[in-house]
Amino acid sequence: MDNQNKNLILAVVLSAVVLGVWTYFFPPTQDTTTPPSEVTTQQAATPESTDIAPKSAADTTGAPVDTATMSQTASAQAQSAARIAIDTPAVEGSISTLGGRFDDLSLKKYKETLAKDSPDVRLLSPISGNTDNSTLPYYVVYGWLPAGGLPGDQVPGPNTVWTQVGNGKLTPDTPVTLQWDNGHGLTFQREISVDDKYLFTIKQSVQNGTNAAVKLAPYGIIARHGIPEERRVYVLHEGLVAMDDGNLQEIKYKNITKLDNKGAEGQAEIKQVKDAGWTGFTDKYWQTVLAPISGPFTSVVKYSGEKSDIYQTETRLPVIDVAPGAKGDSQTHLFAGAKEWETLRDYQDNVPIPKFVDSLDWGWFYFLTKPMFRLLHFLHGAIGNMGWAIIALTFIIKLIVFPLARKSYISMARMKELQPEMEKMKEAAGDDRQKMQQGMMELYKKHKVNPAAGCLPLLIQIPIFFSLYKVIYVTIELYHAPWIGWIHDLSAPDPTSILNLFGLLPFAAPDPGSPLFILSLGILPILLGVSMWFQQRLNPAPTDKTQAMIFAWMPWVFMFMLGSFASGLVLYWITNNTITFIQQYTIMSMHGKRPDLFGNIKESFSRKKPAEEKK
Repeated sequence: MDNQNKNLILAVVLSAVVLGVWTYFFPPTQDTTTPPSEVTTQQAATPESTDIAPKSAADTTGAPVDTATMSQTASAQAQSAARIAIDTPAVEGSISTLGGRFDDLSLKKYKETLAKDSPDVRLLSPISGNTDNSTLPYYVVYGWLPAGGLPGDQVPGPNTVWTQVGNGKLTPDTPVTLQWDNGHGLTFQREISVDDKYLFTIKQSVQNGTNAAVKLAPYGIIARHGIPEERRVYVLHEGLVAMDDGNLQEIKYKNITKLDNKGAEGQAEIKQVKDAGWTGFTDKYWQTVLAPISGPFTSVVKYSGEKSDIYQTETRLPVIDVAPGAKGDSQTHLFAGAKEWETLRDYQDNVPIPKFVDSLDWGWFYFLTKPMFRLLHFLHGAIGNMGWAIIALTFIIKLIVFPLARKSYISMARMKELQPEMEKMKEAAGDDRQKMQQGMMELYKKHKVNPAAGCLPLLIQIPIFFSLYKVIYVTIELYHAPWIGWIHDLSAPDPTSILNLFGLLPFAAPDPGSPLFILSLGILPILLGVSMWFQQRLNPAPTDKTQAMIFAWMPWVFMFMLGSFASGLVLYWITNNTITFIQQYTIMSMHGKRPDLFGNIKESFSRKKPAEEKK
């Protein structure tokens, strides 16, 4: 493979890497303005439709409401309403009797930080007037839509005050029942149960004690006010995630704000689900999902506008016709918890929630990412330490692709044999590029060398290692997972810093918000730079001065750029670089072209220019 081909491939790969790193460090800005307080949807005018829209979550009358007043009223009502405690092995929190809303939920197995007194990760939060972006309102509400001329104030909505039947808290062994009588012959009940992990089951029913049939339809809403100020990157999807009759749909938050206007619905996208599906919001490690037991239903995602800044997803079920003296009911699931692969798979297979594991972001190369994820999960269980599992997984993947790597290194060794003749040919051709290219083609033909043989195997490996990167980035098993010594959280950057000599000096390392943070390299990022530098030294520096300079600076630029990446990812890169170094050195040595490692290192420190060395 000639230098031009090398340069082209190098440029393509480096451009992709630089683009990815750039978008990681400089993602598009997100508007995190704290909104007033409630979901801004209106009641539709067509009562017989299965696509009836819920009313405003802050207004049971359907009348227009001033958003500022709405915020104050909803906040005051939420704080004064009675609550029903939730206590399971995996979650804890409470349900507000105001609307029967799920707006207080924390995950017992996951802490905000590694500190001993760190609070649990909070998933759902109520409307309380708190402007802290870490606790922006994020909640789930259920209700009924009136149809067939039924007045809006005769069905329960987001601000209906429910009464608990009996007492006690919600646990896996003790479901709770809420009840509301509309005073006009209709009695509504909501039975809520939960398993020992993250799945709630909500059964809504209405008893018709009137002399006439009534028509109404149940719905569920997930409302998120703004977006927490967390780093969001293109390599991971965060926003709407939904399954519509087997079709996965993902819409990032920034794209939800660009949805087309749908009249009274505002900025919304509406889909009819015939058989089965689910819809919700996903973060890196957590998600909240509405999952009707079966279709048909209407799946909706909408945005309230910049003023209130509310992201909302809904499931609207078909209208139920309840005869006099009869009872109508509807049952749905609510998932609110951590995106644990094993848990999601269990719900997918046994509940069932169709294709629920696809709520994990597998990426473009899902056909590679999924088996890698399973392998990492298995290794973690077998070894018991995620850091060593990452190293083991990298070794296994490198072993699988070794035949491709071997072809690449053999081709590089054979190309190296032709290097002296290519240099003579270059001197003879001078500036005549056409003569140079013809001579090289004849040289390749004479020695039966295919210049692309070393490149194609490398290109084939790119999606494999990108998938491995994806697996390590998205897996929740890295969250607060220790490795060895100073690495207590593989999902966080290396906590050590060269600025305080890795803890030897009596002052703390700069905080992430400090301008000095980019200089605060930890041990792992430094090892990453060193491993890249040694890998480069297997070959002499390019004769082109510009190319040589780029190669010389590349390991150290990457060291700084990747210094704030998760330790688990940096550990993967170090392992990959080390294995690649050993493979390349060994294979090239076996084919009589042992790399002059120490000579290349000595040359890299030499101040002589290539042109001066030839004189």
